[in-house]
Amino acid sequence: MKRICIFCGSSEGSRPEYRIATEELGAELVRRNIGLVFGGGNVGLMGVLADAVLKAGGEVVGVIPESLMAREIGHNGLTKLHVVRSMHERKALMADLSDAFIALPGGFGTLEEFCEVVTWSQLGLHAKPCGILNVLGYYSPLLAMFDRAVEERFLKPENRALVLARDKPADLLQALEDLRPVHVEKWLDRETR
Repeated sequence: MKRICIFCGSSEGSRPEYRIATEELGAELVRRNIGLVFGGGNVGLMGVLADAVLKAGGEVVGVIPESLMAREIGHNGLTKLHVVRSMHERKALMADLSDAFIALPGGFGTLEEFCEVVTWSQLGLHAKPCGILNVLGYYSPLLAMFDRAVEERFLKPENRALVLARDKPADLLQALEDLRPVHVEKWLDRETR
C-alpha cells in the first residue's frame, strides 16, 4: 500500500486517548512507508493526524472543497493540498489516490464518507480494504449495528466482513496489509456473477 485515506473528526473529541491514538496511527503510517490522504483540514483529529505524519517525515495529501477551505482551515503545510469544487469531487479524488480506507473517531461526515467507500466496495466499484480504528470502543455500537443488519438479513455476512476493526493502530494497519487486494477482487468476482 502506498497511501491510505483516513476519515476523522474536525474536532478532537472529549478524551485525550483520541488524540493519542491519532498520533500513533500517523507515526505508524510513516514507519510502514505509507502516505496519508485526508480531508485537508488543520483542525481537530484531521490536523493532529496530518501534523503527526509530517513530523515523522511522511507524505500527506489533503483534499478539501473550496467551501470548507475557510471553515475547516485548510492545512497549508502539506506535501500536496488539492482544493476541489465539491464534496463529490473531494470523495472521488480521495478514493482515487488511496489504496485503503480507515475511519478514526468522528461525526456525521466521517461516518458518511466511510460508509460510502464500504458501499463502493460492496458494489464492486473498488477492491480496497476498509478498516475502523475502534479507539476506546467508540465504534462498538456501529459495529454491533452492522452485526444486527446481518442477523436481520439486510447485510450479507460476506459484505459485513468488508469492514475490519482493531483497537490499536499497528494491528489495524497489519490487518489491512494482510488483506491483499487480489483476495478482495476474487471475492468481488464471485459476488458479481
